[in-house]
Order: sequence, then C-alpha cells, then structure tokens
Amino acid sequence: MIITMSVQANDEDIERVRKRVEELGYGTKIFRGEKKTVIHVIGVTDREKITKAVEPLPGVENLIPILSPYKLASREFHPENTIISVNGKKIGDRMIAIIAGPCAVESETMMIELACALKEAGAQFLRGGAYKPRSSPYSFQGLGEKGLEILARAREKTGLLVVTEVLSEIDVPLVYKYADVLQIGARNMQNFPLLKTVGRFNKPVLLKRGMSATIEEWLMAAEYILSEGNSNVILCERGIRTFETYTRNTLDISAVPVVKHFSHLPIIIDPSHASGDAKYVNSLAKAGIAAGADGIMVEVHPDPANALSDGKQSLRIETFRELIEEIKRIADAIGRTL
Repeated sequence: MIITMSVQANDEDIERVRKRVEELGYGTKIFRGEKKTVIHVIGVTDREKITKAVEPLPGVENLIPILSPYKLASREFHPENTIISVNGKKIGDRMIAIIAGPCAVESETMMIELACALKEAGAQFLRGGAYKPRSSPYSFQGLGEKGLEILARAREKTGLLVVTEVLSEIDVPLVYKYADVLQIGARNMQNFPLLKTVGRFNKPVLLKRGMSATIEEWLMAAEYILSEGNSNVILCERGIRTFETYTRNTLDISAVPVVKHFSHLPIIIDPSHASGDAKYVNSLAKAGIAAGADGIMVEVHPDPANALSDGKQSLRIETFRELIEEIKRIADAIGRTL
C-alpha cells in the first residue's frame, strides 16, 4: 500500500503517519519528492485496518492499494510516464535517446575520435565499458579506473554523457565519480546487494534485463533500486536466451509495449547484444523504436575486426550514421523526435 501525503503536510504529519503504521506492525519507507511525500507501507495484510487507522490523520491525501508485486515500478502507483533527466538530456519524453560507443574502452585516442564522430552523427550518450564482465577469465577485462578517466575526457571533449557498467557494490562510489548513468548488466540483474547500493546514490541507473529473466523478475529488480530511494531507473531490453542459434539472443520486442503497460519507467533496447551480429542491428533498432522504445543503445567501433570485445556485433560509424537517418524517419511517423 502507498500513502500519499498532501502538499501541505509537514514533517510532524509525516512522522505521525509513519509511527502509526509501524505501531500496526508494518514496515515503512519514506520517499520525498519535490512537491509531495509518499510513504510505502511494507507487508500489509489488512487493508481495512490500516485505512481506518491512517486515513483520518492530518496531511494524508490518499491511500493506494498496489496489487502488483513491484509497487514503486507499477503504473498503479505512478500512472504517468517517468521522464528521467540526465544533466539536461531526457529519457522517456518525445525525444528518442541514442546511446552509442564501443563495448570496451580500449585507448584514449580511439575513444575520443569515436566520440567526436558519434556526436556529429547524432548520439547524445557515450557508452563504453571500463570494467568488463566476460564469459572467459582470459578475455580482456577492461582498463578499470583508467578507462573511466578516458570516458570523462571524451565527455569533456564532446559533451556526450557517459553510460558505463558497474560490476560490484564496492566499485559504485568510483564509477559514480565518473559516470552520468550507472549501468547494471544482464549478469547482475539480480545482484541484490549491487541493486541496493546503486539505489542509495542519486544518479540514473540503466538496468538491463537478465538473459533468462521474465518481465516480472526484471521489474522486481528495478523495485530494489526504487525502494532504496533512487527513482531514476531506465530499463534496457537486450535480448533473452531462447532455443534460437542464428542470433546471440532473441530480442523481445513485445517487452516494450508490455513494460509500457505495466510500468511507468522508460525502456530502451540494445539490439547489439540481442543479435550478436552487426548486420541485424539496424533492423532490430528500428523495430524497437517503432514498438515504442524510448531509445537505443548500440555498439559502434572504428575497426570492428580488431575490437578487443564484441567486434562482430559492433557497427562501423558509416552504418551508425545510416541508422540515425532511418530512425529519424520512424520518429517523424510516430510523433517523436531525435
């Protein structure tokens, strides 16, 4: 159950409600917005009892029973679409977000030259892994803090905002220092200590769907972040594991409208990891935008054949430019912009 407090409610009113709820044996979490405060009541078993006890209290505006297991991510709690502002760039409004860059940060020269080309082509965000979760322990694992420093210099040069992955709760403060958006990869979607940790920081989190996760499990993972006080969660559909072998994963296009129906959170797609092959990326990206995705995240590399990570699924800059032009036409057709 969610208790919304009125605009006029003061700290004393909020504390009175919190205390009364906890006297009834339920837990609480308080979320303070710009205008209103919301109290999330945890473990409700008797709605009528709590309604009678709390509804008459000063400052209480409304009590909302939430039936879905993901309370804060649900449209029952937040009917309007959430629009996330990342240093002035918005994700979830009419503007389609374009996140692009190499799988891994390899060198400063390559990163800055590529960032300049991506900016010119129409990207707003720069992706690149400083820490890489690889299937093999012998594969390139990333440059660590040096990679983060390179991303920061690329941002300074181009104005592109940095999206990069964090692998462990121990690394969150360091990545937070450099990144504009903290990415949680598919392998870590249910790393609950990590989700809780990024939930305590105030930077947007891009949460990728686990390779075998249901949509409900994915939204429950988002709930972990939201329940710690960070309301800036961006969902990313990156393909799920199926019986198909012609692609790396299977992009679940249906996840876009389904998530839009059940949740207020913005959703983007990652056609690079879904397909695993650059020749399919543009088609899947366009399909995702047509289905209602709020943006795309694609891998782009100046020399895919010699990339240290995921070269096969990386676009060349010329192909990326073509994709941007094609997305512009789709955006015009569906009432969005780029």
